[in-house]
Amino acid sequence: MPRGKVSRPDQVAIVDIGSNSVRLVIYESFSRAPATVHNEKVICAIGRNMVTTGRLHEEGMALALEALARFRLMADALSVSHREAVATAAARDAQNGPEFIRQAESIWGTPIRVLSGHEEARLAAEGVLSGTPDADGLVADLGGGSLDMVTVRGGETGAAQTLPFGPLRLMDLSKNDPAKARKLVDNGLGNIVELGDLSNRSLYAVGGIWRSFARLEMEESGYPLHVLHHYVIPRARALRLCKVVSQLSRKSLERMKIISRRRAEALPYGAVVLERLLLRSNLKDVVVSAYGLREGLLHAGLPAEERRKDPLIEFAAAMNGRQARAPSHADEMMQWADPLFADDTDGLRRVRQAAFLFSDIGWRRHPDERAYGAFNQVLTAPFGGADHRDRALIATAVYYRYSGDEDFPRELKRAGLLAPADEKHAHRLGLAARLAFALSASAPGELPRYRLKLTPSKVIVEVPGSRRTIAAEGVQKRLGALAESFGRRGEILIG
Repeated sequence: MPRGKVSRPDQVAIVDIGSNSVRLVIYESFSRAPATVHNEKVICAIGRNMVTTGRLHEEGMALALEALARFRLMADALSVSHREAVATAAARDAQNGPEFIRQAESIWGTPIRVLSGHEEARLAAEGVLSGTPDADGLVADLGGGSLDMVTVRGGETGAAQTLPFGPLRLMDLSKNDPAKARKLVDNGLGNIVELGDLSNRSLYAVGGIWRSFARLEMEESGYPLHVLHHYVIPRARALRLCKVVSQLSRKSLERMKIISRRRAEALPYGAVVLERLLLRSNLKDVVVSAYGLREGLLHAGLPAEERRKDPLIEFAAAMNGRQARAPSHADEMMQWADPLFADDTDGLRRVRQAAFLFSDIGWRRHPDERAYGAFNQVLTAPFGGADHRDRALIATAVYYRYSGDEDFPRELKRAGLLAPADEKHAHRLGLAARLAFALSASAPGELPRYRLKLTPSKVIVEVPGSRRTIAAEGVQKRLGALAESFGRRGEILIG
């Protein structure tokens, strides 16, 4: 094969033709936590003025078809064999929707499935569950043309509803009057079939408009971790910001650099929908999901065994496999360190597993940059299955693995992401990994030679007599730091 030629037959390309945007995502593989090879979005607004005209917007259709031609070129260049395309509310409801889909299929090169409202809702919920397996509440996917809702609990989806309240359609229905839009949404929500008791449960927000809303909230609150997935906005804060944003003019929103110009006109109507939905349902908070319909399409097609896998651990294992010197060393560390963390809950055990899988990703970095570089790489990595507290805990453990006793970045403490007990636990995890690498140099099979024990007063490393020279000053120093973090003394026993 010529150098530089890309050929990965297991890659998956998914095209999503929405009312406001057309997007292509190419995934590395058909698996539980695949890396994204390519992700591109074009704002076309094919659903603009559809209520008034009954037809898709001519300029928007031209932009969408042009985007699909480009997307096909990208998929061909990457030799993607598995391709799937779906269209949602606008193409479903417009008079000229079927003709547009025929043109789109000719350009994209494969059939395009036009989803019903309930299919769209359930696939968005599948996407949320793929990134947040323990989601409990209401998944609400706000596209340009519709609001699709499904209840989720225990890894299962429940009742589904769809309403014509996407911002583009709502702007048209209300004649660009937010007050009228508010009444329309209230009437629509008042007529839906009961979704069940949502009190003290979460709203999982899917869609670009609500991600823009979350960015605005992050900016206003000075939140230090710019990761949208699983960003939580308490109910009261969300309602307050909804009221403010729904009253802002387009020019005011366009002056905000974090909001794209093409999202600016629709954001007040997205805020209206969010406000009325929160008031109608008594949900406790808004949890932003970066996973939605496209991830749902991928997740829904996986075998049951693959779906049951932990997205956090699968992502960490894949990164470990690509970047660690010896990927099997992370599993050896888990078993070796068990005596120190015998009281871990299931949640803390998976945090430890993820931290150890990430613990050798920085070895190619410059020594002066390893701690911060690896920390930031983990902190902002695109994985699911973890809230921001777990994300910060794992990244901080990796920071200590490289930095030793140096303080971790203060901005996390200011944000309240880590409680004092979390800081202590991350410190212990990092120092345990640091000692493990000093003993083994990451060589497979080395670490099990040195048994670790925790007693009421000591942390002990047992070293075979034939390998006594391993207990050099560096190992002794790292053992001492680890033992001190547990309030004990370090001791090396030569046997």
